[in-house]
Amino acid sequence: MVTKHASYPKPSTSTISIILLPLIIFILITLIVYPNESKLQAATSDCTTSAPYADFTDRVKVKPDIRLLIGVLTLPGNYERRNLVRLAYGFQPEHSGHVDVKFVFCNVTKEEDIVLVALEIMRYNDIIILDCAENMDGGKTYTYFSSLPKIFDDEPYDYVMKTDDDTYLRLNNLVDTLKRLPRESLYFGLMTPCFGTKADHYMSGMGYVVSWDLVEWISTSDVARSHHTGPEDLITGKWFRDGGKAVHMYDATPEMYDYFQPPHLCYRHEFIPDTVAVHKLKDNLRWVKTLKYFNVTDGLKPSKLYHLP
Repeated sequence: MVTKHASYPKPSTSTISIILLPLIIFILITLIVYPNESKLQAATSDCTTSAPYADFTDRVKVKPDIRLLIGVLTLPGNYERRNLVRLAYGFQPEHSGHVDVKFVFCNVTKEEDIVLVALEIMRYNDIIILDCAENMDGGKTYTYFSSLPKIFDDEPYDYVMKTDDDTYLRLNNLVDTLKRLPRESLYFGLMTPCFGTKADHYMSGMGYVVSWDLVEWISTSDVARSHHTGPEDLITGKWFRDGGKAVHMYDATPEMYDYFQPPHLCYRHEFIPDTVAVHKLKDNLRWVKTLKYFNVTDGLKPSKLYHLP
């Protein structure tokens, strides 16, 4: 049996017009009264690309693993060396710490230095001028450490380093080493002398790190205040012994060493990849050989402006 479909009459043209006319009128009224409605929907349809959210994420910064202040003790007139050191520290492998490198000297007294140092400060903002007469072993290191708690009372560091302008530091290796060490009572550097009893040991003046709590102790200690003249590195170690400070002494041998000249000694050898510090870079040639070993200029891009072998 074949089932036949029922037939229905087709709607007339007038009937269709009656049905569509109200819909067309509604659309026209909507477009006239709410002309920006379609723009608003388009703007809110894709929240992943909204500018405010992108700006917020750009402002989020990862807190550094450590905060380290490196004080390079130098003289006001050593402009060429400061420029070289700035360049050397400006091209370093990335690391996860916050490291500030500051040049440290006592009161500036020469007329030419007053103007030129002022220009340096305006350009680089990396100089600390202590209230003292310029000296090497007459208390400059004590003045440096004891002044820091007042200078940085609003945002103290985890560690403070004293170093010289003939020392080259590999900042990534230094930061990676400090991350594994205590944040309190730390006394880090190249332990000197190589032999002898531990009671005689101190960290070489080429560069040593102390934790912030020891910096604060130095600033208030009568032991340090009353005995701050003499070989500064030896005196610093003596402060902790005489003051009864139980410090964690960490010997960075062989990663910290003097520039090599025969014969080999416990603190003098050839360059090594894990270097933290190289000391006694007394002239530009030694700096050049050191920087060349660590491939500091590998990032130089070819250009028509220059040609270097």
